[in-house]
Amino acid sequence: MCGFAGMVRPRGIPVDQVALENMSAAIHHRGPDADGIYISGPVGLASRRLSILDLSIFGHQPMSSPDGQVILVFNGEIYNYVELRKELEALGHIFRSTGDTEVLLHAYLAWGRECLYRLNGMWAFLIYDLRQRKVFGSRDRVGKKPLYYYRSDEGVLFGSEIKAILASGYYTPRKNWAKISELLLADGLESQVEDKHTFYLEIDQVPAGHAFELDLEGRFNEWCFWSPLSLRGLDPEPSIRELPLAFYETFKSACSFRMRSDVPVGVLLSGGIDSTSILCCLADLRNGDFDLDPISAFSYQAKEYDESLYINDSVRQTGVRLIQYSPEPRRLWDSLEKMLWYQDEPVHSMGAVLSFEMYRLASQRGVRVILHGGGADEYLAGYPSFFQHYWSALLKSGKAREAWREIGAYCVARGGRQWPLFQNSLRYLCKSELRRFRAYQELARWNRRRELRKHPWFTAELFAHLPSNLQGYLEPSLDGAIERAITSAPLPVYLRIDDRNSMAHSIEARAPFLDHRLVALTHQQSAHWKIRGPLTKYLLREAMRQRIPESVRTRVDKWGFPVPAKQWFAGELIEQVEDLLESQEVRERGIYNLDKIRKDYALHKKGLTDISAKLFDVVQFELWCNLRTTQRPKHLM
Repeated sequence: MCGFAGMVRPRGIPVDQVALENMSAAIHHRGPDADGIYISGPVGLASRRLSILDLSIFGHQPMSSPDGQVILVFNGEIYNYVELRKELEALGHIFRSTGDTEVLLHAYLAWGRECLYRLNGMWAFLIYDLRQRKVFGSRDRVGKKPLYYYRSDEGVLFGSEIKAILASGYYTPRKNWAKISELLLADGLESQVEDKHTFYLEIDQVPAGHAFELDLEGRFNEWCFWSPLSLRGLDPEPSIRELPLAFYETFKSACSFRMRSDVPVGVLLSGGIDSTSILCCLADLRNGDFDLDPISAFSYQAKEYDESLYINDSVRQTGVRLIQYSPEPRRLWDSLEKMLWYQDEPVHSMGAVLSFEMYRLASQRGVRVILHGGGADEYLAGYPSFFQHYWSALLKSGKAREAWREIGAYCVARGGRQWPLFQNSLRYLCKSELRRFRAYQELARWNRRRELRKHPWFTAELFAHLPSNLQGYLEPSLDGAIERAITSAPLPVYLRIDDRNSMAHSIEARAPFLDHRLVALTHQQSAHWKIRGPLTKYLLREAMRQRIPESVRTRVDKWGFPVPAKQWFAGELIEQVEDLLESQEVRERGIYNLDKIRKDYALHKKGLTDISAKLFDVVQFELWCNLRTTQRPKHLM
């Protein structure tokens, strides 16, 4: 696990070494254990190392091939490096290190860019091939590891974080007001879209599952090597008769890969099925190995959301060492500014600050690798919103009776009225079908922009920046909704937040559920394996039968790591919020109707309304505006 920066100059212009060193220094937190720089004419690569596998000097980067003709900088982990190494050794490759970086380098030497299809892991890397006079780069299938770039007449700059590009001196920070307007005006998934563009104009990111080649003449060719769309139409494996068992065996393999580490490993534990499944699987994998220390599990506790029943059941079953964290609102407020500096961009909610503090706690306890349950909610249909897509898909395929039964089972377990939910599903299906027609699409875009322009908190100056393609989101297909959750929102923004928060504390975060084999196996199955009656993630629940506490396996409510922001903004954080709203920067920003915000906030403090989500967006945007610096401010250290 590391961070890196790169610079490719045009027309043979030599690399600016000082600029490259500044880029590397800006991401010191990603790799405090070692650093290195490679410069050859117009190409420069810099690396920061966080030692996780092979702690010796032989794992340092930039790493060169034996003949010095291929240079690699790499961020991430290739989990199947042991298996790949054996395959490469059989082909005659000789290794000096015991880690995964050298395996990746030799995989490229052996198979070229086709090596991507052999990798199981999370990665972003740059490879300078002097033989071909090209830079080859890639980002892993689901986008766990980041890779940003900025192209100009001065060349191309690369970085594991945006701040590396800001530190180069070759880019003048400019806000991307189209992204900002979506953040402030839209709600829900519409405001959480993580696409190629960032909150900085002209700084983009390589999309998940993509690779590129950049030659020394400046020609840039990017392509997609993996996407959930590529899994559509595949038939279920005919040899799989016991699908839950096949899922569990693949999941167990994913967890086993992610236990490979030369430093202490821990788990983020909630009372939900995802993190509980990981914890119980790790305990199963370690069964009988008494030389190993107990697993450290870090758990968030808040009186407003008590999950102690489920967590205690998991602790009793696994013998885990439980380390609890109870947040103090004012401490989280103080951490918000610091977290935004590490993030480089705004986040989705106050919950991101909680994640930041959880990783801080793990770092203080000496843990350098954390496993968590990210990803399962997206491809296993774990969010409540997926019920609407499932029922509409049944109606679209003519299965009205089945849809009626499924909605009825949902209402028995979760509450609600069957007939209104059935009607809502019919209306949703009709609207989504109308989206096939271009005229309706144009009308939907116009209407959506008109709705957002009515937001009483903001002025016409902000409305003017709204993208023209906004039209809301309607997808009757459950597979389509899952693909969007993986590629657009919310998974990409969650992965970005998780990467920055963990790396801020020099911790490697690993997500077993994002093993591409699990995604492919699940995507091939019918919707009935994902949602059944009141249950989401049905396949996972069946796979974990008798393997995790039954109280967790059959739980229908979903919390994750919830934050009582409504109560905090009406209580402990009133003074901080009011000070910010009265600041000179906010008054001079020119995009706020402050009288309306103050009136709504007065109602919020009385408990008559809840504006915590949108209020948080305003707060974090203002703090972010004041943190656009290339070096970490002293008060954040």
